[in-house]
Amino acid sequence: GSSFAAGAGLVSLPPESPHRCYQSTVNYARLLAQRLALRLDDVSCGGATSAHLLTAWNELPAQIDAVTSDTRLVTITIGGNDVAYAGNLTAASCEQGETINIASMTLPCPSRFPVAENAYANLERNLQATAAQIFARAPQARVVFIQYVTLVPQTQCAQSRLTDAEAAELRAVALRLADATARAARSSGASALRIDKTSSAHTPCDADPWSVGLPADYRESMGAPWHPNQRGMEAIASALEAMVAH
Repeated sequence: GSSFAAGAGLVSLPPESPHRCYQSTVNYARLLAQRLALRLDDVSCGGATSAHLLTAWNELPAQIDAVTSDTRLVTITIGGNDVAYAGNLTAASCEQGETINIASMTLPCPSRFPVAENAYANLERNLQATAAQIFARAPQARVVFIQYVTLVPQTQCAQSRLTDAEAAELRAVALRLADATARAARSSGASALRIDKTSSAHTPCDADPWSVGLPADYRESMGAPWHPNQRGMEAIASALEAMVAH
């Protein structure tokens, strides 16, 4: 998966993980593995797209290469980078001229990222191909595509700093992303964890947020902007635990 699976911005990095992937010791996969005493091979990486599930990314092998014949559970959250979801949330909520401290780097506010119209179709095909390859390599595996937690509030606040028009546009992106993922799951025999629906009342503007927005007083210690916080990771792990118990 991508940074939403890796846990970018959350506490310490596992010593064995590639530094540039920004995996966290409290991402949902690691929390689930601890709870169920599972052996985990975590190949999630911040910045990954669905193409990196299937093909190498510089020095990193294709993520699917972690699947072996004895694999029993594969969890995947990916696609946001295919459609610049978090990137365009950051661009919209950050005022030009501001800087953001991320991963010990001080960065200027990004400009809007263009997204090709075929990006959603490509994502859906890559997810379908990934599931097919997983089942071919590990016939007894269960594959779960985990949707993105709801990020865009219905009513904006100091944590989001989006205009109503920006929020509506980015909400539409989230819906298309969720729909593409759900269709890929249905057509490939995978499962989809609809954490997007479970988290609808847990946006950065809600009383119990499962994700971080980008307030004007943003600090790196809050976690990566527009990503799940530790509470969100715990909620995903709990939902997964309930799902795999059946």
